[in-house]
Amino acid sequence: MLRLEVRPQPSALWGYASPLLALLITVLIGIALFEVLGKDPVRGLQVFFWEPIKSGYAISELLVKATPLLIIALGLAVCFRSNVWNIGAEGQYIIGAIFAGGVALMADKTTGAWIVPAVILAGMVGGMLWAGLTALLRDRFNANEILVSLMLVYVAVQVLNYLVYGPWKDPGGYNFPQTKTFERVAQMPRLMDGSRVNIGLLFALLGVAGVWLFLFRTVSGYAQIVGGLAPMASRYAGFSSRKALWVALLVSGGAAGLAGAFEVAGPIGQLTPYVPAGYGFAAIIVAFVGRLHPVGIVFSALLMSMFYIGGELAQSRLGLPKSITGVFQGLLLFSLLACDTLIAYRVRWKKG
Repeated sequence: MLRLEVRPQPSALWGYASPLLALLITVLIGIALFEVLGKDPVRGLQVFFWEPIKSGYAISELLVKATPLLIIALGLAVCFRSNVWNIGAEGQYIIGAIFAGGVALMADKTTGAWIVPAVILAGMVGGMLWAGLTALLRDRFNANEILVSLMLVYVAVQVLNYLVYGPWKDPGGYNFPQTKTFERVAQMPRLMDGSRVNIGLLFALLGVAGVWLFLFRTVSGYAQIVGGLAPMASRYAGFSSRKALWVALLVSGGAAGLAGAFEVAGPIGQLTPYVPAGYGFAAIIVAFVGRLHPVGIVFSALLMSMFYIGGELAQSRLGLPKSITGVFQGLLLFSLLACDTLIAYRVRWKKG
């Protein structure tokens, strides 16, 4: 029979191979799922893995989806490496979008280009403030950051709904729950004509380099990692656990708020009840599939973006429900959790 045997040392090979095996398992289960639903598996895989990259425009839309996922996941990587479990990045993303939208609504046709940096900064501040609530409750009252950050997501959704159904509703919007469209000067500059890709992509790539330098080339980043791996050793070395908590949550909250600013002042162009797109939750999967490493997160963000676009295309072309996107995201996460067993264990065949 097959048995799991503890490895003397964790396998470095499976540390990198596990996400690839998880993706393969996800694809195989997806094929079986298409068969059960009576859909052509080849066509289903084509929709998810070929359509999002088949043309220059398709790739640009893939990058639009990948940008917020990448930014949020980079912040979460800092958090999770510090052993701080911020599950509420979606709420920080929403509040960042609200703060950014509030500044963008102040613009008119005479407003100068200074409004764009102000919108970006407002988004970051909003996300940091929302994450700071979790840090404060954890620091002062030892509240569980998982529950607090998660519950604050629903508070953020209600704040957004109040604004778009109430004081910020566009009076000329035919009673739809939305703000007016932001002035062009307050929207994120695009990188190329005919594409929705904006400067958020540049910030995301700079974030990859910045997080790598912070985690692996600074004393502060080293303190965050040591505090996550061995809290006792961290305290013995003189590193502050309180500082690590605040740094982790403020960095991840600021990143989520930044993503919200780029999204609401970029592709969306206004505040609506549909700003919550699940990016904050999907970014958790992105961070772990990318092995909490900035470079790995780039590839996992692109993969998750393919699932988003593939899910949208599957609705229109294959008649599948909207939930198919979440199904593939969940399959990838659970497959990864299962395959990660091979890092610490090896499979052995033993006679009964």
